[in-house]
Order: sequence, then C-alpha cells, then structure tokens
Amino acid sequence: MLDVQRLKDEFDAKATKAQDKKAAFGEDIDLNSFLKEPKGASYPKGLAGLSPSQSSLALQAGVDTSEKDRFGTFFQMDHNVIHAQSKKEGLEVMSTTEALKKYDWLWDYYWKAVAVDSDKYTAHAQLNPYHGYFIRALPGVEATFPIQACLFLKSSNLIQSVHNIIIAEEGSKLQIITGCATESTGDKGLHVGISEFFVKKNAQVTFTMIHNWRENVAVRPRTGTIVEENGIFLSNYICLKPVKSLQMYPKATLAGRNSLARYNSILYAFPGSNLDVGSRVVLSGRDSRAEIIARAISHNGNITARGNLRGEIAPIKAHLECRGLIMGEKGNIYAIPELEGCTEGVDMSHEAAVGKISKDEIEYLMCRGLSASEAQAAIVRGFLDVSIMGLPEVLGRQIDKAIETCEKEAM
Repeated sequence: MLDVQRLKDEFDAKATKAQDKKAAFGEDIDLNSFLKEPKGASYPKGLAGLSPSQSSLALQAGVDTSEKDRFGTFFQMDHNVIHAQSKKEGLEVMSTTEALKKYDWLWDYYWKAVAVDSDKYTAHAQLNPYHGYFIRALPGVEATFPIQACLFLKSSNLIQSVHNIIIAEEGSKLQIITGCATESTGDKGLHVGISEFFVKKNAQVTFTMIHNWRENVAVRPRTGTIVEENGIFLSNYICLKPVKSLQMYPKATLAGRNSLARYNSILYAFPGSNLDVGSRVVLSGRDSRAEIIARAISHNGNITARGNLRGEIAPIKAHLECRGLIMGEKGNIYAIPELEGCTEGVDMSHEAAVGKISKDEIEYLMCRGLSASEAQAAIVRGFLDVSIMGLPEVLGRQIDKAIETCEKEAM
C-alpha cells in the first residue's frame, strides 16, 4: 500500500527548502504582505447562491453558472469549494483534496509535472494547500461539451493557492475552460495556481484559460504537462483585463511518439500592468510537433513574451511565433524567442515582430465611414484573431464574447 504520509512529508521537506527561492522570471512578490486566511468572509452554498454580480464576473471569464452546454462545473471561492459536479458518466470533477483522499494512486501524479521546489510560489502552494480541481476523463470517454472551472478571489489581501490535476486517460478527449476572477476592488490579492496535466496515449486535452483579474492582483500560475504517444495538448490563454503582475511559463514535455502541443496566447497590457508570459515545449518523442503562437498588445503596459522550443530527438518539427502591437507612448513589448536543437535532424523555426497601428490604416478605415476609435477597435479586433486557437465552436463563441467585452472597456 502507498505510504501517503511519507510522500507528503517528502513534498513538505522539499517545499520548506524552496521557500526562499525567487521566481526565475518576473517581478518578485512578498508573500508575507498577504493574508493566508480570509477574515470574516461568508460564502454561498452552490451556484444558485452566487450573487448576480458574481455570476457576471464568472461569465466574463468564460464560466456560465447556468451550466448551459457544460458537462461539469468546479467553483472555488477563496479557499472554499462551493460546487463540484460532473454531468456526464466517465468524467470526474472534484477538489484535489477530495481526490487525493479517494485515490491513493493519485499521489504518483502529485508534483510530477511541476517540481515542488521550483520556487517560493510552488513551495507556498505545497505548504498552504487549499483545494484546486481534479478533472479526469476515463479511457475512451469523449467530452463534446467542456467542463468549466472557476477560481474566484473574493476577499481582499488574500493569497489563494490551489493545486489542479487533470488526467485524460487513454483514448479520451477533454475540453476544459477555466475562468479566474476577482470580486474585491482596490485592495490587493495574490493567486498561486499549480496545474499538472497528464495526456495519455491517443488522448486529447483542449484547455482554455481566461483571466478576469483586477488592477491590484498579482498572479503566479505554475503549470506542467506530460504528453504520451499520439497525445494532443492544446492550450489557449487569454488575458484581456487589467492585472498588476502576471508571471507564467508553462512547460509541456512531449514524451511519446507523434505527440503534439500547441500554445496560443492573447495578451493585452493596460497601463500599470506587468505581464511576463511564455511557454516552453520539450520535444523528446520521435515525430513530435509543437507550436507556440502569441499575440500581444501593450496599451501603455509592459509585456515580456517568451517562447522556448527544445528538440532532443529527430525527427521533430516545431515553430514559435510572437507578434506585438504597441499602443500609447509608454507601451513596452520584449519578445524572447529561443530554440534549442540538441541533435541533427530537428526542424525548428521562429519569428517575432513588434509594431504599432499605422496612421495609414486608421485613415483608410475612416474613409469608409468609421470614426477614429472605431477604426482602432477594428484593427485591434483583427489582430486578436481567435481563429488561431482552433477552438471547438462552443468555446469559440465564448471567447469572442470575452474579447468583445474587453474591447469596449479598452477603447
């Protein structure tokens, strides 16, 4: 029988050693300046107990509390799970805390795709665990509608730390849409999210994350993915709302033959926002393929767009692309594309471009009846082309709505 306590003690020991490590990239955050526990907060019981404003905030992050066209929902507010339920046989949705109690074997996955001692944020998440979601598709199960998960920060000055584990068993297909939202205004907050994905042989995961934070919130996701033979992992990340500080650098390991990973990011940096966002794919399976695509707009904010492809075996094929658009006099975009070829026969490429909206483009559209602001919005809309994500129709409609809402606020 698995010695669960021994494993937990080992994780805790590694985390304790890592507490003083800083993140590899991005602005450093003082964890001691935040509360570990909320003060005096009350929480709804179930989705029906959410206020209209809370449901609206969740919807702006892609989470529909009516659960229309959804196969399951997980909703966590601060440290409390208020709803976790699957609506389809063969799909499991519950908190990670519950799943670890239910399945001894899950400890073999815990901290396998992300190292517990990576930095002080991973260490904090291990030493201060507050749920997160466990989503699993059993072998051969195909989800035609997505499972949705909302990580909601209600209380002021709080650290919300979660650990998510997603497993697509052999031959299964999962669609997941995760929305992150903040209710408190003005006060600061911190979200630390650990996410580990395991895509088994012939399985597929489409994961779409929409962030709906606020101006004084800092966000530190730490994500790892392991993809086996013929597995497919599609990751779509959208950040179109103000956030104080965001730093994420998810890594996918293509361990199996003919495996595939694709990362798509759409970023909009408002004044005062600092976004350090990237993706890394290690291609260690023969005939594996990877693609990293980023669209970044800086509206007087700061964006660092990273991308790293590492080819460890041949043949493999991979491409990295970053396009940036600067709006305003104080906008800044720093693109860092990296290729690592470790053997002959790898096929990897990259391209990066940063520019601004040209006067000619604005004047051209104005000649056709648009105002200056309408012309600018049209150009931005075309630049943030959601079609790059190859989303299923139901998710595509949801993302279109999110972009339209953010466009109105930005313009």
